Amino acid sequence: MTENRRSRMITEGPQRSPNRAMLRAVGFRDEDFTKPIVGVANAHSTITPCNAGLGPLAARAETAIRAAGAMPQIFGTITISDGISMGTEGMKFSLVSREVIADSIETVVNAQRMDGILAVGGCDKNMPGAMIALARLDIPSIFVYGGTIKPGHHHGRDLTIVSAFEAVGQYSAGRIDQQELLEVERRACPGAGSCGGMYTANTMSSAIEAMGMSLPGSSTMAAEDAEKAENAARSGEVLVAAIRAGRTARQILTRQAFENAITVIMALGGSTNAVLHLLAIADAANVPLTIDDFETIRKRVPVICDLKPSGSYVATDLHRVGGVPQVMKMLLNAGLLHGDALTITGQTIAETLVDVPDLPPADQDIIRPFDAPLYAQGHLAILRGNLAEEGCVAKITGIKYPSITGPARVFDAEEACLEAILAGKIAAGDVVVIRYEGPKGGPGMREMLAPTSAIIGAGLGDSVGLITDGRFSGGTYGLVVGHVAPEAAVGGTIALVEEGDSITIDAHELLLQVNVSDEELARRRAAWSAPAPRYPRGVLAKYARLVSSASLGAVTDLAE
Repeated sequence: MTENRRSRMITEGPQRSPNRAMLRAVGFRDEDFTKPIVGVANAHSTITPCNAGLGPLAARAETAIRAAGAMPQIFGTITISDGISMGTEGMKFSLVSREVIADSIETVVNAQRMDGILAVGGCDKNMPGAMIALARLDIPSIFVYGGTIKPGHHHGRDLTIVSAFEAVGQYSAGRIDQQELLEVERRACPGAGSCGGMYTANTMSSAIEAMGMSLPGSSTMAAEDAEKAENAARSGEVLVAAIRAGRTARQILTRQAFENAITVIMALGGSTNAVLHLLAIADAANVPLTIDDFETIRKRVPVICDLKPSGSYVATDLHRVGGVPQVMKMLLNAGLLHGDALTITGQTIAETLVDVPDLPPADQDIIRPFDAPLYAQGHLAILRGNLAEEGCVAKITGIKYPSITGPARVFDAEEACLEAILAGKIAAGDVVVIRYEGPKGGPGMREMLAPTSAIIGAGLGDSVGLITDGRFSGGTYGLVVGHVAPEAAVGGTIALVEEGDSITIDAHELLLQVNVSDEELARRRAAWSAPAPRYPRGVLAKYARLVSSASLGAVTDLAE
């Protein structure tokens, strides 16, 4: 057994009596002071359905940790609901919350000298926030996902939260009436759990499983099913075993682990946010990873899962036919995964998958065979050009026309753009530009789900392009390009675009450019000046001062 950081602090010498006295007040007995102390970072809240069920999971983990011979200590961390804040100024705090979560977990675990950490999370930023902290801490660690929501149902079709956003666009375009809009709203979210498609939460839970930092099969379990609580208990047992074996986070979070995660995300058709978050987690783990690595892996990995937002099925459907382990076994057999990568259980990826069937059930079309994929190559492409010298991220599958050249419709904030779309002022062939929404400029890099859903709802998803230095929800699809870097607030070329400029988005050529001469851009740049910070004080002001480019993961502690 490895030497315990915390038990050493509370047992050595008479000067440690005050430490022990404090712990006696919360239930420690004489024999407990030599046991490893395990933090349980609990993101439970009733703010969002994603996190409303986390309290019982943390309690199950706590009981299992104690039974396994360690001393669990529960502490809270925050969440916000992206779905509730979407389309408002509140969404500026979403990506900020990732850093607050990471900082809070790191702070408590280091201050209390804990020997291991189990983090329980649900909504989008809980997962990357917790993983950044676990990578920084480099102690035995495991993540427990709160689980996915079950789909709503209406008129014979599955509903998710994205259905409600798209219904707004359909209503504004006169394609549905107010009663239908209300019925979709009532049925979209039937209970606890994270958004049900392969949106950001399920994408990140799948990535964490692929990296070996959560238990096999856990990333697509439904929040309300009994197996999710059992998974939390088993995770506590596995963590205590990892503490005794001295198995720490960075032993698992290797370059191979990140490549496995990217490969799985491509096969699943996951969220563009995975690019941002995996870059940030890798940075915290001191693993070299760049956005170009996503492009390299994209070219060799097919999309084999037919999942929302651009596909037909939700995460519980994927779970029913084998979940992420089934997808990973197929990727492993195809030579696309590092089978020797370590997991938190002490097994390698290959050992973990040994009993998983080579193929999914024959009577389903959720997971496609390699010889008949949905798309021959991955869907998250890295585009470059004079509008994105540092790169940007495009989701290039599920669209009819992967390239467009059209006039720029320029907006300096999300709200102005959404107002124009709902008023019918955006036409087929337009390329919408939403800028000053980047990490510094927003600040906070809001997700543009409201405008993109309104475009889809208006029937313009195949004929309108959209670019932004902000982000997209995992529920977004269409000809959209986000994370444009450098962003407008630091003088990126996106700041120089004028209404009516010709812009080209070409997914085949991996190109994003404004069709304006270098001389004209130089003239505009000379006349441009940076806008004053939108927030002079508070957390958004601090974030804007510290945050890096999206091309580096929008981290706030970038090494000099």
